[in-house]
Amino acid sequence: MGTISEFVDVDVPLHTAYNQWTQFEEFPQFMEGVEQVTQVDDLHNHWVTNVAGSRREFDTEIVDQLPDERVAWRTLSGDVRQRGVVTFQRLDRTHTRVNLAMEVETSGLAEKAADALGVLDRRTRGDLRRFKDYIEERGSESGGWRGRVAPGG
Repeated sequence: MGTISEFVDVDVPLHTAYNQWTQFEEFPQFMEGVEQVTQVDDLHNHWVTNVAGSRREFDTEIVDQLPDERVAWRTLSGDVRQRGVVTFQRLDRTHTRVNLAMEVETSGLAEKAADALGVLDRRTRGDLRRFKDYIEERGSESGGWRGRVAPGG
């Protein structure tokens, strides 16, 4: 399983960055290769991705969510295996660090080669930069879900 760890500092308050991140259906606006995210309920999302001509569908579950602090998830079904957490750190009143850590199980020769060459790291870094541009251009979140999901709950 490959591990990815990246961060970006955004010029918005912590609650703004966190609230926007909880708007999963807007991920295609800034995540390369993500065609669609459908929020099934408060805990579950269905993803459609297309990376290098490989179309994948999979389901994820939020396993830990604490407003203004973190959102953790894992895949439940499909041929994508990953788990991760995004955390939010207040730098000052108007700046936030967004940290993303994921474990991704690659399958197939092409994916394993891409992982070995650092393609997943670069893509994640790019997604975070696009999130930065997206939220800073907006200046405010488009919505937010501030519910608590406790691990094992």
